[in-house]
Amino acid sequence: MEFCPKCGSMIVMADNNKAACAKCGYKPKGKFKIQSSENIEKKEGIRIIDEKKLNTYPIVNHKCAKCKNKESYFWTMQTRAADESETKFYKCTKCEHTWREYR
Repeated sequence: MEFCPKCGSMIVMADNNKAACAKCGYKPKGKFKIQSSENIEKKEGIRIIDEKKLNTYPIVNHKCAKCKNKESYFWTMQTRAADESETKFYKCTKCEHTWREYR
């Protein structure tokens, strides 16, 4: 891509295959050649994401009813009307049993 030395606008190819400034009409001397290139990188396979490593929920001391583990993740979600309290979900860090508690 070349720019006009007079006004700084981009030099483009006109209908008659001659180069000229799009703004002021300046015509560069000599041959004007437009080139483009593209580098394509080869992707190396498919990467698998481990969901357990992406878990960002806080861990609290809350006993699992299924395996009696004392740690669980928790998150909250509005599952009922807006004037009612939110629902708190828990997921055991050991057996991944999930349950909910209403407030």
